[in-house]
Amino acid sequence: MKENLSEEEMRQALFGLGSNETIPMVQDSLITADSQHVSKPRKVATSRSPKLRVTLRVRTEFEGKADTFVYEANTLSSLIAEQEAKAEAKKKKFKYFELISIKAI
Repeated sequence: MKENLSEEEMRQALFGLGSNETIPMVQDSLITADSQHVSKPRKVATSRSPKLRVTLRVRTEFEGKADTFVYEANTLSSLIAEQEAKAEAKKKKFKYFELISIKAI
């Protein structure tokens, strides 16, 4: 077998084309704007982080009027969520806190 084959001989060996047969012309497959694949717009990712809702009863005075304070923490730790809620309530000028509930959202 010959080691150095011409391009035409390689084509004949691979595709079995004789010299009298014509080589089919490959059409260029152009993609037009109408036939392009249009992907669906992606949805904006929503926050999938775990959240806890902390409910506190807060007061500015020791025996004063009590208000309900609700805080949503982005953590699974109830202790950290409670600390964050109390820190946020302190920023709102409350002094006395009573924990009502901590619920997962």
